[in-house]
Amino acid sequence: MLLKSFASFLVVSSSLALGQSFVADAPASVPTSEPKRPVSFDLSAIDKTADPCTDFYAYACGNWKKNNPIPADQVRWGRFNELLERNNYLLYGDLKAAADAPKGPLQKKYGDYFAACMNTDLADTLGVKPIEPALKTIAGWNDKKTLSALVVSMDDKYSTPFFLGFGSSQDQKDSTQQIGVVDQAGLSLPDRDYYLNQDERSKTLRAQYVDHVTKMFVLLGDTPETAATEAKSVMAVETALAEGSMPRVDRRTPANVYHIMTIAELQAITPNFDWKVYFAGKKESGLKTLNVVTPGFFKAMDAEIASTDLGALKSYLRWHTVHRFATDLSEPFVKENYDFFSATMAGQKEQTPRWKLCTAGTDRALGEAVGQDWVAKNFPPQAKDNMEKLVKALEVSLDEDIKHLDWMSDATKVEAKKKLDAFRDKVGYPEKWRDYSTVVVHRDDYVGNVQRVAAFNDRRSLDKIGKPVNEKEWSMTPPTVNAYYNPSQNDINFPAGILQPPFYDLKMDPSVNFGGIGVVIGHEMTHGFDDQGSQYDASGNVRMWWTPEDRKEFDKRTDCEVKEYSGFEVAPGQNLNGKLTLGENTADNGGLHVAYAALLNVLAKEGTALDSKIDGYTPAQRYFIGFGQVWCENTREQTARIRAKTDPHSSGQWRVNGSVQNFDEFGKAFGCKVGQPMMPANSCRVW
Repeated sequence: MLLKSFASFLVVSSSLALGQSFVADAPASVPTSEPKRPVSFDLSAIDKTADPCTDFYAYACGNWKKNNPIPADQVRWGRFNELLERNNYLLYGDLKAAADAPKGPLQKKYGDYFAACMNTDLADTLGVKPIEPALKTIAGWNDKKTLSALVVSMDDKYSTPFFLGFGSSQDQKDSTQQIGVVDQAGLSLPDRDYYLNQDERSKTLRAQYVDHVTKMFVLLGDTPETAATEAKSVMAVETALAEGSMPRVDRRTPANVYHIMTIAELQAITPNFDWKVYFAGKKESGLKTLNVVTPGFFKAMDAEIASTDLGALKSYLRWHTVHRFATDLSEPFVKENYDFFSATMAGQKEQTPRWKLCTAGTDRALGEAVGQDWVAKNFPPQAKDNMEKLVKALEVSLDEDIKHLDWMSDATKVEAKKKLDAFRDKVGYPEKWRDYSTVVVHRDDYVGNVQRVAAFNDRRSLDKIGKPVNEKEWSMTPPTVNAYYNPSQNDINFPAGILQPPFYDLKMDPSVNFGGIGVVIGHEMTHGFDDQGSQYDASGNVRMWWTPEDRKEFDKRTDCEVKEYSGFEVAPGQNLNGKLTLGENTADNGGLHVAYAALLNVLAKEGTALDSKIDGYTPAQRYFIGFGQVWCENTREQTARIRAKTDPHSSGQWRVNGSVQNFDEFGKAFGCKVGQPMMPANSCRVW
């Protein structure tokens, strides 16, 4: 995948991007009821039979977990999903209205995109026809020397990228400029480890994957015998690429993914791939240098191209073409894709209704077109104003936290202050909406629409190379239930979609709101000072702004978190990866501290007594319960295992327990004794 530099509050494990089936007149083709509005503080979710000092997550979420089983069309169900379902439902209403009776050209564009996605009768009639031109192009290819020309042509004409990703990114050493970047890609399973691990579970999944690829080739018209041979070739090529891919943990270090090379230097390590032809096809012939994120991968890619016969490479190309569009073709392709990637891999029990798939897909494709109408209905100016005030309050709190750190020198504190003061705060939606006027959408050509949107985004990215950075752009759409920090731009971003219950509710007391959205804000700000973000300065450049002694003290504290979280089990025999989740764990812990300090400031100004109670709970207890209940969730075992290998975020249970056990104020709030699980004698503290 192409290098992404920002850290988000959550990666939602969802089935929406996977294969789904749909029958036009089936009850699930439209929402059957309006999802309930989530609440910010749920007394009924609390399990008072659990001891908060032993397992706070069980206390805050025990009854919620019992009363909220995972829906059959989901792989995980939590408070985030509750809000996501409601946002999707509201967005569906906008899309359906635009499809039926658009008001203006913008609504017609995203209405037609949505309608084309929903038209599964047409998809079933067309079968494999939408990708036949791409398949014929591959079939006619007969010379490995022209592979680069084929790869660039397939990407530009049919939105089918092979082997690698090419785009633009901010320069680590000059954050004001956009540079070209090539990165590893070309795998279908969730991570390189799925190809390389030798445990029995991994071997079984690989065998099931080969069986799935075989079935997809049969759907393309190949004989079972030919399809089986092709599937083995696909596995062999992808395994070679996996062996050359950089592990996720290694990619967390900025220096590991920054290798500026001339085109000649890149060509020298990949003699079997003609970059001059490739860049010419991308209309980037003038490119002189670029960031080769993972040189080792490109050497492995080149070796595989050289050693693999033409037939095996064609099988790989055909597979990635059908895999790319499996969810957009006729029912047999959709069903087979679902059976492996959703059911087998993630444990999903039923396919997701088509309206959910198309709602999410339209938001991804034309998000800032769809988002304009969604924001107008669901995010009033008062909500934006209140959020901006909350962000400022949290920034003051983090400033005070940095001032009083006993392990950091004054010299480093000055630099940290500069970085905090330089934060750009983005709330709700972009100042300027993206222009989609050049995107062509046809109501009867869904695969074509997907391809044209991909080409639009590709060209938009490449046109940035060599130009100043646009600091006002967003990387998430307004209805998104998430937030993120971008170290290269040193900005914190909070889409309108997350600024609702259970995170934020005007009717709730400050304790609950600070435990919800307050921790989200503190989390994103702390990302500027986690193991990755701390390597970027106030301008977004990778630069060591720490004294050597302070950096050693910082590393000592983050190492504590690595060891701690690596001991947390998410499935039988499957623990978290403390190195992979370090940045998010640091942000969770820091966010909880900073938001609590900001809450105390607010309570002091209001004159609220710390021993006062609402519903039997003090302000501190309501703060921690509000925080804990954000993470109430149930997850299928298969999905928990995938997330442990691929998701930089810890699971809900450990985001809660790991954070509170590192914060003495929690133990004080619930009367815990030192030595109990949630109040250990030795805890981890960075910020």
